[in-house]
Amino acid sequence: MRRKSFSASLFTPHPSLFTGCAYCILPRVADHYDMQEILSRVKAAFIGLAVGDALGAPVEFLTAHEIKAKYGRLEEIVGGGWLRLKAGQVTDDTEMSLCVARAIVAAGGWDLQGIAGRFAAWLKTKPIDVGDTCRKGIRNYMLKGELETPFNQWDAGNGAVMRLLPVALFTMGDDALLEKYAVAQAHLTHNHPLSDAACVYFGRLVHLAVLGFSKARMRRELEGLITEYPNFRFDPYRGLSTGYVVDTMQTVFHYFFKARDFEECLVGTVNQGGDADTTGAIAGALAGAYYGMENIPKRWIRKMDRKVMEDVVTLAERLITMSPTGMKGR
Repeated sequence: MRRKSFSASLFTPHPSLFTGCAYCILPRVADHYDMQEILSRVKAAFIGLAVGDALGAPVEFLTAHEIKAKYGRLEEIVGGGWLRLKAGQVTDDTEMSLCVARAIVAAGGWDLQGIAGRFAAWLKTKPIDVGDTCRKGIRNYMLKGELETPFNQWDAGNGAVMRLLPVALFTMGDDALLEKYAVAQAHLTHNHPLSDAACVYFGRLVHLAVLGFSKARMRRELEGLITEYPNFRFDPYRGLSTGYVVDTMQTVFHYFFKARDFEECLVGTVNQGGDADTTGAIAGALAGAYYGMENIPKRWIRKMDRKVMEDVVTLAERLITMSPTGMKGR
């Protein structure tokens, strides 16, 4: 998909809770953009999240050397792994993202309690995989009705950012809303400054990617994150891809900015191993938003659960329609 160069007049400074935030995107940006390209990227972002989840899940917890010994280089959606997944089956990364999206769409707007309620209902189904911090936060809501888990210095995991995409799509065009809602949904389970910052900046990158901005512009956006929290610096890349949110985002940033297309980004990311379903899901969402539908390998989409694919496309379209971008009725 051709990248465009857009006028700086579409942006206005916005005072941010995080230093280094460059600009927020004004409502009515839809008047200035190719809406078919935007819709392609929005759908590709959610599909990319699910595809990255399914591609990476079989090699979760393996090292890069172990993956190489077993697969050579994992380039196909194969299933298996420690969860014994079917090929194309998704995990908690996609399932919790669907909970967020469904709650927003069902309420016709932001509904933190609705999101928490869907997390609780999902947990009661005994999902195939759920992170310990997510489980603890959801149970805190179920037992006490609390919508904010207390700060914990050990809760700097990636469980909040892995499900952030629906919030980014719903707030497209308004950085202040993105910041507010990204942190609110994060604090249901993860209350830590590193998690908060990762959520906000990942959302900003999604906004820029969907609207067609270059990787150079997206990389400049990260200067604010790295200024505030230097441990997110990813060049040189340290090669760690654990569930620690810093390691996760360094891996995603490294492979996204290094890659030439969607497949190269995803394959590189998941073959790093570690928390590969989550790094794959986050990288897939970002790469999908950047490259659009035509760049996602059809052979991967054919492997995916059809119902999941239908749901993510429908929800992505609804979320962007509800957003401040001015797409209503288009």
